Amino acid sequence: MTDCPAGHIALVGAGPGDPDLLTLRAVDRLRAADVVLYDDLASGGVLAHVREDAELISVGKRSGQHAPKQAEVSRLMVAYARLGKRVVRLKSGDPAIFSRADEEITAARDAGLPIEIVPGITTATAAAAHLGTALTKRLVARRVQFVTAHELTGGLPDDLDLAALADPAATTCVFMGKATFPTLADKLLARGLSPETPAAVVESLGTAPRTITGTITEVAARLRTDPPSGACMILYGAALAGALRA
Repeated sequence: MTDCPAGHIALVGAGPGDPDLLTLRAVDRLRAADVVLYDDLASGGVLAHVREDAELISVGKRSGQHAPKQAEVSRLMVAYARLGKRVVRLKSGDPAIFSRADEEITAARDAGLPIEIVPGITTATAAAAHLGTALTKRLVARRVQFVTAHELTGGLPDDLDLAALADPAATTCVFMGKATFPTLADKLLARGLSPETPAAVVESLGTAPRTITGTITEVAARLRTDPPSGACMILYGAALAGALRA
């Protein structure tokens, strides 16, 4: 076990929520923590690795529900570390991908506090593993792109690079797109993406996964008329064709 000094902060990736997919370093930091500030999607069995005497604080952000503002989360993280606590900021997926880690890193460094990043398995690659597919495929998909389909107001961002997202030679992983994907799909089809492009939705990955598969038009229609209730990762691209036929 690597010793964590007093006042140490670790941004720890919890992966998709399955405790079996935690890294060894993530488990080590959770066991050493005095305080854990955790997201809703980074709880459950993952928190079983935390000591019984550690303080657990939920700071998760869920669409349509009251949650602490990012500035308050950063303030709590810094305040506990200044008290000499070993702090874990537990994030779903990987801290480097759509998790606002940059703001927490800046807050820690501005306060003169030591901070480290412990990578986690991103939901995109975990979803591909659940589907039994690769995100790349020789001569078919030479590029993988991650995109968020959710802006602060809850709508589809208006500055997306639609030409890149409609590239048939890429596999696209859409984060936070459950509500906006039907609109995005319409824009991609207008940009020339084939309506037969394979697509998949993996809901509640890491806890009780459920999938929706089909063409991009079929998946978009399903999300429009009968959206899942859980958090979703959406994938589309020609590389998925084999897995969807299995």
